[in-house]
Order: sequence, then structure tokens, then C-alpha cells
Amino acid sequence: MKRSPLELAALAAAAVPGLSPTAVRADLDDPADFDAVLLFGEDDQRWRVRSPRHEEASARLESEFAILRAFPAGLRAELPFRIPTVLGCVRRGPLSTFVYTHVAGQSLQLDQLERSGDAAAKEVASVLAAIHALPQDVVDRADLPRYSANEFRQRRLNELDQAATSGKIPAELLLRWEHALEDVTLWRFNASVVHGDLHEDNLLFDDGKVTAVTGWTDLHIGDPADDFAWLVASHDSAFVDAVLHHYRDALPGPAGQDPDPHLLRRAALSAEFALAQYLMKGLAKNDSTVIAEAEAMLSDLASDIRASEAAARELEEAEEAAAEAEAAEEHERLAYERPAQDRPSQDREANGPTPTTGPGAKVTVTSLSAASGGESVNAADGGSEDDVAEGNSPRLSVAPTPSGSPADHAADGSSDAAGGDGDADVASVQDSEGSPETDAVAGSERANGAADENAPSPSSEHDGEPGASQAGVETTALPVIKHES
Repeated sequence: MKRSPLELAALAAAAVPGLSPTAVRADLDDPADFDAVLLFGEDDQRWRVRSPRHEEASARLESEFAILRAFPAGLRAELPFRIPTVLGCVRRGPLSTFVYTHVAGQSLQLDQLERSGDAAAKEVASVLAAIHALPQDVVDRADLPRYSANEFRQRRLNELDQAATSGKIPAELLLRWEHALEDVTLWRFNASVVHGDLHEDNLLFDDGKVTAVTGWTDLHIGDPADDFAWLVASHDSAFVDAVLHHYRDALPGPAGQDPDPHLLRRAALSAEFALAQYLMKGLAKNDSTVIAEAEAMLSDLASDIRASEAAARELEEAEEAAAEAEAAEEHERLAYERPAQDRPSQDREANGPTPTTGPGAKVTVTSLSAASGGESVNAADGGSEDDVAEGNSPRLSVAPTPSGSPADHAADGSSDAAGGDGDADVASVQDSEGSPETDAVAGSERANGAADENAPSPSSEHDGEPGASQAGVETTALPVIKHES
């Protein structure tokens, strides 16, 4: 039943003897359940009046009356905010109207709180922590509901089953809520005193500070996440995170502790499920307006969740692709930064072979005098035969070539003495194109008959001298070639 401001002023005068209001003004409240006004008297006196529109709302006001009486004066003094006091009530038929002391302050909308930043977040957090830290006997004295974590989860499951029978809730929402309620790890929390109807309209601010908290009709012991449900509507995640941070710091125990890592997720589920509860209330009262409004909000919620999940999948796929590309680039970079001998064979072939010893090596003829500081003679580069004829016994430096070359060992020799005139032809062995190989040692022996057994060994006399072969490279000494007339 809707009542006018003047009717409420008259009811207040009947409920509180001596109350003489001189002015009345409509006040903010839940329009689906209550009518509310602010009364003004002499000497700036003020009172607040709340009247229920239906029996369920009247029962909630009667519960609030019992709750507020359960707060002793000492406990009220410890709270960082004020709470109203009931001055009187009057009953008309099945509905009871209550008169309260006025508490100063002004409610702020959520976007106003967000713009106020960290200071407002800290104020909201202090209120939440103070409520959740209230002694639980306050609830017990008012004979109000008490639920353990498991009992609370089971109660929600029962409500979900009842809502599903209406046939008016999108299937994806029912499945989403069912999965969440069956995940027992999500519902491991310490039950505490819960306001039950906390939102921005019930927080009164004055000069940036919370001065009072109203709307105590749904106090109970249960899930503290329910008091965060109104915050998940915020589009400013930084504000919500700040509230949660300050809330954890304000709780009794070590600062910054996180005993409930799933609190915000359950708060979001509570906000979603509130739409199903609103639908069920409309069905219970057979209120077509409420039913239609609830169905529209549930449909919008389902669409929003589908869009959010699709965007999350796209983001996850993009992040995976980027990570794979980055890993491939890093792998390629590391592969080419490794020493050549550690790279795969195809890399060595692409960048040029690493020299090795063995068959097919390039043969360089170096005179003994070169080993003592003279110039080396490379037969492949057209070195002079006179160095050999003069008795400067050369030695062969075997320059490494790629393995797999068709060259044979130098001892196989392929060069003969030319014309028997005693001049030794010395040729280099290079087989990159399969050209004829020449063995300088074998050719010299065929031309001159035998080697001088007394010729000094360069390998023993010139070790460590300039021009000597590098470590790990095979060096073969040639015998001194004697010319015969």
C-alpha cells in the first residue's frame, strides 16, 4: 500500500507521543518495498519514517526493529559510524510503520564514490570490515538466521532449483550458477555477520567520511561476499581493488591477509543471482511488471556474459599466438648465436663449412727456409720449382677441407716428374670440382729414385718456429730432392 507524505507524518505523530512535525519531505528508499519521508520539527529536529508497501516488507522492518534493539550502547560507541534508533511504531492492519532518529549524512552514487578515489575506497572498506567483525551474538539476540558456509551454499542451490522451475531463466545462466555452486572450493569462507542489504543508498557521507549506515532489515550470519555484491557493478576495477585491499588491512589479524581469495567472485555471483530472486518475488506476488522487468534484466545478463566470454577467448588466443611467435624468434636467435660447431649441420652448410682435416685437404708446400722466416711456397699458387731444386727441402702443410671431398691421401700421389729432366712439378691437391690430384711426395720419389735418409726432419728442428703448422693440423716433411746430371 502506497502512502503519501502527509499520511506518514500523521502516522509518525501517532507512533511517538509529543512528536510535532512542522514540515515533511519525501526521502529515498526502496520504492518496491517502502515509502519514506523526512520530518522536520522545531529547533532543527529531524525524524525519519518508513512504511512498508506489503506484508513481506513489514516483516523486514520488524526484523530491523529487533536488530537495532540488539545493539547495546557500548557496541554502538565502538562502531566507526552511527546507526539509527527506533523511537516508536504504529500498526495499521497487517503493516507496521516505524519512526527513527535522524542520522546526518548524504548518500553518494557509485560513480561519485569512484571519482573520490582511494579515500572513498578506504571509508567503504572500514564500514565493511566493522560490520563483518561484529560479535555474532548480536544476530543471535535478534533471533535472526545463521548459516555456515556449507549451509549457505546448499540454501542457494535450493533457491536455484526453485527458480529453474519457473522456466523464465536463460539456460546458460542456470548452468553457470549450478557449476559455481557445485564448486565447493569457491565456498570455503568464514561465516560472519552480514548486513545483507548494503549498497550506496545505505551509506551516508559527510565531508568525505561515512557517518551512518542504514537499512538493517536483512542482518544475518553468512557469506561476507554478499555485502560486496553492489560493488561489482562498478566499471572502475581499480576502485574495487582498492576497497578489497583496505578491507583486508582493516580485518582483525595480520594486515593484508587474504583468507578468502574467492570473495569477489562469489560477490559477482550474488549480484547475478539477485535477479533470479527478484523474479521469484514477482512471481510470488503475481506482479506482471516486476516479472517482465526481471526477465528483461536476466536476458541482458545472459547476452553480456556471452559477449564477455567470447572476448576472453579471443584475448586468450591472441596471447597464445603472441607467446608462440616470441618463443620461435627467441629460439632462432639463440640458434645463430651458438658457436658454429654447435649449430645443426644445415646451418653450417648455409654459412660455409668449418675446416677439418682429412682426405681432400688443401696441400701447401712450405720450404724449410720459410720455416726459418722465409716465404712459403704454395704449389697451387704457382710456387717456384727452384726452391726444390736448390735443396730447400719443403714440407707439406695440410689445410683442412670439408669432409666428404673426393680427394685421396697425399700418399696416393698423381703427379709424375716431367720429361725426366730432374725438375719436380709440385701441384696442390684441391678436389672441390673433382680435379686431378697431385701428390708432391710420391712424384718426387718417382723422379729422383730415393729420398735422402739423412735429411733433417722439420717437425723436430722447427717446432714452435714461425711458419710451423698450427696445433691440430697434420704436417708432412718432404725429403730433399737431389738432382742428377
